[in-house]
Amino acid sequence: MSLGLQDALVTLDGRTILSDMGLTVRPGRFVGLVGPNGAGKTTLLRVLAGLITPARGRVDLDGRPLAGLAREERARRIAALFQGGGVGWPMTVREIVALGRLPHRRAFASLAEVDEIAVARAMARTDIAHLADRTEPTLSSGERMRALLARALAVEAPWLLVDEPVTALDPAHQLDAMALLRSVSRDGTGVVAVLHDLTLAARFCDRLVVLAGGRLIADGTPEEALTDVLLARVFGVKAERGWASDGTRYILPWARSGAQTEERDDVTTTG
Repeated sequence: MSLGLQDALVTLDGRTILSDMGLTVRPGRFVGLVGPNGAGKTTLLRVLAGLITPARGRVDLDGRPLAGLAREERARRIAALFQGGGVGWPMTVREIVALGRLPHRRAFASLAEVDEIAVARAMARTDIAHLADRTEPTLSSGERMRALLARALAVEAPWLLVDEPVTALDPAHQLDAMALLRSVSRDGTGVVAVLHDLTLAARFCDRLVVLAGGRLIADGTPEEALTDVLLARVFGVKAERGWASDGTRYILPWARSGAQTEERDDVTTTG
């Protein structure tokens, strides 16, 4: 099983957003898309979700063109959460999460037992069961993000694509969300997330894909991808590195390097 694209070109409003883009992801891995603002991370995620069609290249899901799949099948296979993806009217949290089961149900059909179980499981995993009867306008931004993440989890799709899943979350819930995504990947789901926090990305992701200027700059384990040279050239920062008390290695962006450039030629692919 795999989800990927090769040699893709994406243009929007006459501008090249992604070029020469190749990426393949597999189940059971937590992949982080990182890079400076405007690097093309969210666009790449939308391409993988089938929401944007490349001008050149195509997205394949398990060896089949994603564009050739029926919309219902695509929705069952790929769950996605993007920024700004609210619901727009005062639904309860339980109703919001239940929207994730729509790809598995006939139009206007009631929730089956298997749907109820999936909804309850998703709310429990995101720690929002106590919010089940609250309506969307009464939620904080962090609670809303967790409800939307639960909606994506309720699909129980083989692939989960999430855009900035820790945005608006407090530190404790950021850690919970990242641990949850890693746990979901360990259960066999392929997880791809756009992330800005390099410390969290390096700690929880199996693989980091670094983008800059619409191109792939590095692809590998966190240690392979986030080298001191790359951090200076792509992000313009210096980092402190060390070992936490539990034996986990960490990286912490600490100061500006003064050397940031939009690196387009020195592409490193390591995994």
